[in-house]
This record gives sequence, C-alpha cells and structure tokens, in this order.
Amino acid sequence: MSGSQALITALEQHKVKHVFGIPGGANLPIYDSLFDSDMHHILARHEQIAAHMADGYARASGKAGVCIATSGPGATNFVTGLATAYADSSAVIAITGQVPKAMIGRDAFQETDILGVVAPITKYALQPLKAEDIPKAVAKAFYIATTGRPGPVLLDIPKDVQQEMADIEFPERVDVEGYCAEHPIDELEIKRATEILLNAKKPVLLGGGGVRISGAFQAFRAIAELLMAPVVTTLQGKGVFPEDHPLSLGAIGMHGRAEANRVVAECDALLAVGVRFSDRTTGVFSEFCKDAKIIHIDTDPSEFNKNKLVDVHILGDANKALTLLYQSLVQRISQNPENPWLKRVNEIRESLRNIPAYSEIPQELSGPNIVKRMREVLPRNAILTTGVGRHQMWCEIHYKVLEPRTWITSTGLGTMGFGLPAAIGAKLARPEVPVVDFDGDGSFVMTESALATAVEEGIPVISVILNDGSLGMVEQWQRLMYNRRYIGVKLRRNPDFVKLAEAYGAEGIRVDSLDEFEKALRSALKNDFPTVIEVPVSSEHDVFPFMPPGKTLGETLYGPKKEASIF
Repeated sequence: MSGSQALITALEQHKVKHVFGIPGGANLPIYDSLFDSDMHHILARHEQIAAHMADGYARASGKAGVCIATSGPGATNFVTGLATAYADSSAVIAITGQVPKAMIGRDAFQETDILGVVAPITKYALQPLKAEDIPKAVAKAFYIATTGRPGPVLLDIPKDVQQEMADIEFPERVDVEGYCAEHPIDELEIKRATEILLNAKKPVLLGGGGVRISGAFQAFRAIAELLMAPVVTTLQGKGVFPEDHPLSLGAIGMHGRAEANRVVAECDALLAVGVRFSDRTTGVFSEFCKDAKIIHIDTDPSEFNKNKLVDVHILGDANKALTLLYQSLVQRISQNPENPWLKRVNEIRESLRNIPAYSEIPQELSGPNIVKRMREVLPRNAILTTGVGRHQMWCEIHYKVLEPRTWITSTGLGTMGFGLPAAIGAKLARPEVPVVDFDGDGSFVMTESALATAVEEGIPVISVILNDGSLGMVEQWQRLMYNRRYIGVKLRRNPDFVKLAEAYGAEGIRVDSLDEFEKALRSALKNDFPTVIEVPVSSEHDVFPFMPPGKTLGETLYGPKKEASIF
C-alpha cells in the first residue's frame, strides 16, 4: 500500500473516529486515502481552529484528538493550537504534509521546517522518511501523546513518502528509547506524606488538571473526606472535585474564590496533586504557603521544585499515588468530631459571603448574574468551554463545575478564540451531553468561522457571547493600573452577532434581561443546530477578587501589613 494508505490504516487501528483539518497540496495523498475511510473528516476554516477542535475533543473524551494540515502556512497555523495543548497537557496528534524529500531545505513552495518550529511546544515531533516507517511513527505518536503527562505530538510526512508504495507492517506495540511513561511510586515518600497529613491541624487539598488527566477523582475525594479537609483547585482543575460538595471552596489564585485563597493562606499542610504552581495560582512563588508543609504529586519530574520548593514530592500517576496514600492514611487516622479547622473554614466562608465580588450587581445583565443563571439552567453533565478574558474569570468564581471533564478552558497559554472550536470538538466527543461555549466578544471573533463548520456538520453547540464592545480584561487592567488610559481595547466595529449567526446558517438571539436569557438558553438546549445568544453587558464591571501582578495572596487578602482586607 501507499504511505498515505498506511497512515489512514494506522489511525483506524488506533480507533480514531474524527479528524479535523484542511487539505492542501502537500497532504492531498492523505486526503485521497481518507476518502475511502469510515473516519469522519471535519473541515475547519483555519488550521488553528482544527487544532483547538482536536484539543477540545481530547479533553472531553480522555483520548487523543487528531488534526491534519498541509505544509508551510498550514503547518505554522497549527502553532497556537499546539502551544495551547502543550501548556494544558492535552493529547493532540497533529499531522502535517511536507514538500518532497528532495526539495527539503531548498526553500520550496510552502516549505517550512515545522519540526524545528514546534520543538519547544510539543512533547515530540517526528518525520518518517519511508512509507514503511509510517505505522511505527503513528504508534509512537499516540503512545507519547497519551501516556505520562499528555501533550501534543507532530507527525510531518513528506509528499513523496505519502505516495511511495511499500510492503507495510503494523506493530502491535512500540517502545520509545529514553521515554519513561510510568514511574514506580516511592513508598518512603508516601510514608512521609502520611506523617505530614496526620500531624497537620489545618490540611488543604489542591487539585489540578493532573487529577482529571489521571482519572483520580475517587481517590482524591476519598482523601478529602477521610481527612475532612477543605478542597481548592487550580483553574484547570475545576471539576476534579464537585464544587457543590460541602468541602469545596472553589478555585484559588489571581481571580479565584476569596475563601479559597484565604484558607490556603492559613493552612499548615497542602496536598497538591497534578499542579504547576503557576504564577496565576500562587502570586509570588516564595510567599505562597511559606509556613505550610507542601506535598506535591505529579507524573512529570520537571515540575518538582520548578516554581515552588516543596517538602515531599511523589513521582508517578496521580491515581495510583493517591490510592496508596489513602491506604496509608486510613490505617492510622482517627476522626475528630469537633474538627476546629473546619469550624474556622466555615467562619472564613461566612465572613466573606457578602464581599463585593459576590454581591448582586445592580445591572441585571452582568457577567456574574449570567454565569449564575446559566449554572441553574444547565444539567450537571453539561460541558462548558470558554474563551479567555473576564467572562472566563467570572466562570472561575461563580460557575460551579459538578462533574469531571465538563470544564474546558485555556489556562496555561490563555488563548483567545479557544472556546468555540473546543466546544465543537467536545460535542463530537460526547454528543449525548449539551455543550456551551461561554465567550466574550473579543475572544469569539477570533475564531468565529468555526460556526461554518458547526452548521455544515449539524453540531448543535451553543455560544453565549458577553458583548461589552471591549477587550474587557485588558480594559480592566488599564482602568485599575494605568489611570483609565484606554488604548487598543475598544471594539467599536463589532458585528451584529445575531445577523452574523444567521449569515452562517445558525440561530441568533439577542436578550435584554435575565429571564430572556434563561428562555433563550432553554430553547437552544432543545435545538439540533448551532445557536448564538448575544448578551449586552457593561465594560465597567470588574472581576474581583483581584490579585495584582507582584502581590502575594497574603498581601492581597490582608494588606501589606496583614491588617486591612481588600474585601
């Protein structure tokens, strides 16, 4: 068979059902072979969109998402999507065509050294140079992308390799020299972590995206309930612990829940699972939890002590590590029915109940009010994707994620335009559940052409657009830090989003009240076609609590001298 036929057969053997992409000169043999396959090709309108679709598919399903592009500009258009997936540890397989081998390095038409371009933003990148090498390359790509800490892998195939005829063998398994997907759990570190948690008077659990990736939800919850310890998450970790659980305090960080930040600042032991200790989560690294013992569980050894020095680090799969830790704890723990720490946590929660961040905003149509009403209407298992901006932060604070893999957002890279294509990928991965893209006007227009794909394929995603005529998050920074010296943030020529939706063949609805929004959302949930709901809001509504860059959580919560509270 040809190299392109070998590629398609290998993808089928890996049970790929959907591929997202755009054809071009350097990948036409692949597309010709795809014509005879049962795999469903989703035509994107831009390669970045195709990569985000594959990313959304991966995060919703727990399997690898696959996207295809041609060489040169097609391949380079993948870059933002791959960087997004890399930052958030998402398993994306990107397949690019390349100019024929004899033309590589000669500045051929649409030639780019895509392996060199993506090296820093992929887990691995490879280029098979013979047709018979393609099945092994595909097996390597899936193995590397989906094991250990997941991430994107790029497979670049020259056009003549796609056309070459050869006797093809398909490996049943593959070994990658120098790559270690699993690490044995160090029992000594489990014992050390056990001692810290047993001796702690104020323990807190911090769940990150690694809990979701490893499927460690039950073990994570079991330890929280065993210790009766409050649970906080990173923004990527929302949903790894149900946010309607009595022990849940929500997300921490720059735009996290006030009570979650306050409790973390007071804890004496922190069990952090699958987290990066990013700047948006911690503030100043050295000041974060500086008086607490920290236990860090992660499958990626490069994360240990990278941003935050910890007392115990446990290398390995989070689910396995947490299971061993639970077994170690349950043998020795004795419950304290009084639990003064939980009493203190509830006092903190009650004292912050009426801070400005949680108060009702006089204007009925505001980000927080819309988010809260949306949570009331959507079923528990509905998937919410977001763009990047204030709307995303309002969700961080006010939207309770109740089940795993129902919250999909770009955190590490913070990619505007992520929400709609990710929603399309998520809906194809889980067609039985509602999927909503909650977006801002500035973020939505960056990838609005994904609506064409949703309409063409009959994918009934719902887009809720907060239209404030502004790049709202940046406007907020300019308002608070630059004395309202607004520049480059006003979107004075926004489209009419209702007419835009209709132009693509979707339904468009503009609402003027919360009740109208609820009615529109309930109607959209019954549709079998895409719907866009436009919600006009003010650009003056800031996201609080707000932790300015360079400030610590302690300074933000208590003031420079820990006397006054910003709340």
